[in-house]
Amino acid sequence: LYVEWSSNEKVALEAAAAASFAGCRALSSMKQNGVNVVSDFLTNLSLSGTKGGLVLVTCDDPSSISSTNEEDARVFSQISDIPLLEPSTPQEALEMTRWAFELSETIRNIVMLRSVSRLSHTRADVRIGDIPVTKTRPYFDPAKPFHTFPTVLKHQKRHEKLRRAEALFESSPFNRYDGPAQPDLLVIATGCAWNYSMESIELLGLRERVGLLKLGTTWPLPRKLVTEYLKMCDRILFAEDVDPFVENSVKALAADLGGEIGVKEFLGKASGHIPDTGELSPGVLLHVLGRTFDIPWEKNDYRNRVSEMIKGTVPPREFGFCPGCPHRGSYYAIKTALAWDNRDGFVSGDIGCYTLGVYEPLSALDTCACMGASIGQALGMEKAGMRNPAVAVLGDSTFMHSGITPLADIVYKRGRTTVIVLDNQTTAMTGHQGHPGTGVSVTGEQGPRVDLEALCRGIGVRDVSVVSAHDLQAIEQAIKRSVAADEPSVVIVRGPCVLREKVRWTPRRVNEDLCVECYECLSVGCPAISALDGAVRIDAAVCVGSVSYTHLT
Repeated sequence: LYVEWSSNEKVALEAAAAASFAGCRALSSMKQNGVNVVSDFLTNLSLSGTKGGLVLVTCDDPSSISSTNEEDARVFSQISDIPLLEPSTPQEALEMTRWAFELSETIRNIVMLRSVSRLSHTRADVRIGDIPVTKTRPYFDPAKPFHTFPTVLKHQKRHEKLRRAEALFESSPFNRYDGPAQPDLLVIATGCAWNYSMESIELLGLRERVGLLKLGTTWPLPRKLVTEYLKMCDRILFAEDVDPFVENSVKALAADLGGEIGVKEFLGKASGHIPDTGELSPGVLLHVLGRTFDIPWEKNDYRNRVSEMIKGTVPPREFGFCPGCPHRGSYYAIKTALAWDNRDGFVSGDIGCYTLGVYEPLSALDTCACMGASIGQALGMEKAGMRNPAVAVLGDSTFMHSGITPLADIVYKRGRTTVIVLDNQTTAMTGHQGHPGTGVSVTGEQGPRVDLEALCRGIGVRDVSVVSAHDLQAIEQAIKRSVAADEPSVVIVRGPCVLREKVRWTPRRVNEDLCVECYECLSVGCPAISALDGAVRIDAAVCVGSVSYTHLT
């Protein structure tokens, strides 16, 4: 078993696909934003086909819990003509993944399995079963190449593979129906929404009146199966997260069937019964079902019941950097340096834990889109004719993911943008994974690492400086000098993530003899500093104060 953290999702899927070409089973996982990154390769891969089982696991993030969007990645299964599976429970996620490999090898194409953040954060006991033993000898046969030519014939073959998958979906155990033979309402649910639907039907006592069709195979739609259940009922409610993916597919099927199934009333996102933004919840479905069957149930009743159950057990939390995070001081220094410059500098941001700098009291970022966009947007502002200094801020892992290309563009286009790399020497936002800049493998082994400074100079940036994240004056001076220069510059602000490093805690304290209660210290947003009854206090249980790191390279 070989596992790696790749520099980005496209590289990950390309490596996994090559393993499949050699006959090995491979899996690549990412969130919905990552599917955007792999889409170029994915749409070509589904034409070339595969050999060993190949599975793409994507996790969407309804309500943007930790993302810049709540995009629905399922649409890429349609664009790429590949099968899509949607588990509803941890047990089913395990079983579906196993079957996805078998399905992939049957149709010789990649298979997508889609989770959502709520399911991926779920814990449950599962029956693992025996781990399959394979004796694959990796081998690539030059007589059987994997490419997209001739494209039209490959496209036709791709459709044939999808039809084979649909035939298998018709009898899949991941699709099931619970309810009466002739329900007053049919609910078609996918993923976590199936759990919410079951709970809502049970709480409202509607088991004898509402039928629940669970679809685990959602693209291509198992048309024969769905048709049989559409004949059972004239009112259909759709329950799914993010976009009306299944809803639109079923409606298209109903239109094709014409007079065979009769006129149907569809309730879902298009009709306004289900919100078309945000995460679906039991509360929403309880309200919709209650209103449909004249059973009193307000939208917030479910949330209020749960809140009452956990009252006093879950402390309130706000968005903010972790105690001791080096990024807090870095942003404070960036704002100070641009204030000194006095030209209303533009700060474009990126997605990572450092994106929290967008919130008060720092309010340090003007834009935030996706990984690497900070550099491209800063250069775009400059080339649009803006005379204000353009500053791009991104993390070290993000720079490795998609910051190198736009930095090369700055050099190529003779820009003068300043790029600030907040180097905390890990991928902190998503679990402290290694990346090429750390040289740490997925098993924790230290290997060669990419030298950020040498890389930037190799691209052609002559002005590269490295400063400590704990030396605010040095950061301010480096940025002030860089934005005044008439050439590209990179400032690497280096300070290890405090959650990852072994530290010796020495909490700070307030010198009450010197404190004039100006409250300027509160503007940094440190969670350990507060004003109680007018007096500034430091919480010793939270403050990391003077931190002594094991290393700072």
